[in-house]
Amino acid sequence: MAADLGLHLPDYPWDKLAEFRARAAEHPGGVCDLSIGTPVDPTPQVIQDALAAAGDAHGYPTTAGTDELRAAIAGWYRTWHAVSVDPSAEVLPTIGSKEFVAWLPTLLGLRQAGLSVACPHAAYPTYEMGATIAGVECVRLDAEEIVAGASLEGIGLLWLNTPGNPTGAVLDADTLAEVVRLARAAGVVVASDECYGLLNWVSDDAAPSILSVTEGDHSGVLSVYSMSKQSNLAGYRAAFVAGDAALIDDLTRTRKHAGMIVPAPIQAAMIAGLNDTAHVLEQKERYRLRRNRLRPALESCGFRIDHSDAGLYLWATAGVDCWESIGALADLGIIAGPGAFYGEAAARHVRVALTATDERIATAADRLLA
Repeated sequence: MAADLGLHLPDYPWDKLAEFRARAAEHPGGVCDLSIGTPVDPTPQVIQDALAAAGDAHGYPTTAGTDELRAAIAGWYRTWHAVSVDPSAEVLPTIGSKEFVAWLPTLLGLRQAGLSVACPHAAYPTYEMGATIAGVECVRLDAEEIVAGASLEGIGLLWLNTPGNPTGAVLDADTLAEVVRLARAAGVVVASDECYGLLNWVSDDAAPSILSVTEGDHSGVLSVYSMSKQSNLAGYRAAFVAGDAALIDDLTRTRKHAGMIVPAPIQAAMIAGLNDTAHVLEQKERYRLRRNRLRPALESCGFRIDHSDAGLYLWATAGVDCWESIGALADLGIIAGPGAFYGEAAARHVRVALTATDERIATAADRLLA
């Protein structure tokens, strides 16, 4: 008999939407898919051109990234967050941010240390899945609970997500600073997933980064960022992490052994995207217009919008179980994301994405208003 091998992970949650997708497809005007936040707008030409120019990539790229890429990442933090990071020691490119989120508990050796992962109550499922892959427990713990005195005992990695997915909530600088102080006192690594940071709807400035509150001391802290949202680069798998030099050094060494390397043409494309701010502002304005069209339509249909201060989603509730709302929206030919995918605390909300064409957003709004 063969050994019972494999992690035996649960089915991918989005597969549970198949029934509702079929129901929405029956609408005569077609489906308005506002579920998964995948970009639909073109990748900026400046990035496409850089990718094409780097097509002759016959040699192996470096795990740490080229000097030019590391400088561009440091420049990005300086431009958007007024933060100084050492490009030679405090930055690392990753193959998208999801793989980094999923593998960080394993790469930190949490199982060997007998330590757990903590993440928000309503959270991106990959935080918990990363703990599962590593064979450790995942504890649900919000930043506000930590500030209020919740224990960090037994935790090795604390995930923050600001702006949050799915809620769009933004942690203020004072809360971030206090969480860092308490985590350092407890010997806990803080990783802040900030991939929606430039899509801030309450200010022209970026949402605060964890590196903005450390006064130049990045020990025990990692900022994780993806270019998928700001630059329509989801298909490129382009992301990076910055912070604690010792952690970056260890992660770089481990990733070298595992062959976790950003391809050379993608590194070149990242440089172009990080050095160009115009396309980021243009894309934010596209999402702002879609948000302004969709939000009042949802509210007119009986939904309350909670948080949603930043990011690509409207966090909506009609005061009923999320699956009831998903069904009602499917009858209108609209697909949203069930809050239940993000934890028990989210079970009465739906996540409505702004990542659809102007025409589909307008159509969805018209159906909600009818």
